[in-house]
Amino acid sequence: MTTSTTPRLEEITPANLKAATAIRVRPEQEFAVDPVVDSLAEAYVHPGVAWPRLIVDGDRPVGFLMAFFDIDWYEDGSVRRSGLWRLNIAAGEQGRGYGRFAVESVAQEIRRRGGGECYVTWHPGPNGPEGFYLGLGFRPDGETSEGETVGVLALDR
Repeated sequence: MTTSTTPRLEEITPANLKAATAIRVRPEQEFAVDPVVDSLAEAYVHPGVAWPRLIVDGDRPVGFLMAFFDIDWYEDGSVRRSGLWRLNIAAGEQGRGYGRFAVESVAQEIRRRGGGECYVTWHPGPNGPEGFYLGLGFRPDGETSEGETVGVLALDR
């Protein structure tokens, strides 16, 4: 982390909503992640599953994450999973450890809830986040979801 403060997660509230929706990734990354406002709309229609949080360093909003917990992955009751649904690190804040902090925060929350694996999906190809997720230890599990690679990270308990 190249900052002098420790980042933290904040719930999305009326006080920080505009700051959250102002988070923008680099233009060449926009294909790979929905805007924060779309994520918040999805969180609204998936209460109890979606876990949206603003990533703040000092008084600066630097990113947004949304996790999911204990979802019915195949919608048939056969597999339940938890993981990182969205990650938007502001264009000017990338490369400072905030993405790693976000993934570690989601992993910690999954562990706290009794889970042992963290899932994520990513768009393959140039300017996508594959290298980032692989560098954190995620491994493709052989599946795809809506054209995206499914990766899993085993969590130490």
